[in-house]
Amino acid sequence: MKKYLISASPSYFQLRKYMPDFALYRDKESEDYAFNAQNFIQMCKPIKSLKAFLHQDYKLAHSLNAAGVHLTSTQFDAIQKAKALGLEVIISTHTHEEVLKAEELGADYVTYSPIFCTPNKGEPKGEQDLKTLCTKSNMKIFALGGIISQEQVNALEGCGAYGFASIRYFL
Repeated sequence: MKKYLISASPSYFQLRKYMPDFALYRDKESEDYAFNAQNFIQMCKPIKSLKAFLHQDYKLAHSLNAAGVHLTSTQFDAIQKAKALGLEVIISTHTHEEVLKAEELGADYVTYSPIFCTPNKGEPKGEQDLKTLCTKSNMKIFALGGIISQEQVNALEGCGAYGFASIRYFL
């Protein structure tokens, strides 16, 4: 199961400790986003197996040679623009229909959330819903939302997800 670390302030130690396959720099508040994103990409480069993604800004991701961009659920129109720049695309989804739309538009991966209870994210989808979705789609799906323990990760392994994404699991 692939591991996807999401953080506004990832550290090299954190990346080395957990050895995620994917890492996202997501900072919605920094005025120095581009500068911090550049530092994040440079920090990730020595870890050859790690794919570094930036949040929302596919043009910046391209200019900094990130592996890809993680788009929000309101950015379906940007999938093909990002792909045209040679970026891998992850897009946030919250319904089966959104996952199927992302697949049709050529996204490489989706996050599907929330799977477990997580603050301010609505009713959790649960493992059975994720399992059903994984049988309906060929998309590489990262389970997201409320994943804080190895027990939850173990439970997700039987659902057919490509991997899991989390903020709190990696803290």
